[in-house]
Amino acid sequence: MSGPVWRNVYSLTDNQISMLDMAEDNMEMMKLGLAERILIDMLEDDPKCIPVLNVMAHFQGRYISDFEKAVEYYDRVLELEPDNAWARDERRRYLRYSTYD
Repeated sequence: MSGPVWRNVYSLTDNQISMLDMAEDNMEMMKLGLAERILIDMLEDDPKCIPVLNVMAHFQGRYISDFEKAVEYYDRVLELEPDNAWARDERRRYLRYSTYD
């Protein structure tokens, strides 16, 4: 594998990159159970992996419509990286759809 064409600021391993790509491919093909299983396995290996937490939050909000769960995953990202603008903006968007007060 030649590695990502983007800057790997989180020092993901080639395996993590491959697994994230696989999860995202499965999401696009609407193989949601498989995509979720990949993401869960990745979080079990590294529960503080910001890219995986972001993808899981996106998965929960966009594909499952579990907006509260999406907000929870974005909260986890923001606990680890308070200046993460992507997570903050996406959290705000899903918070509008959720039943949180």
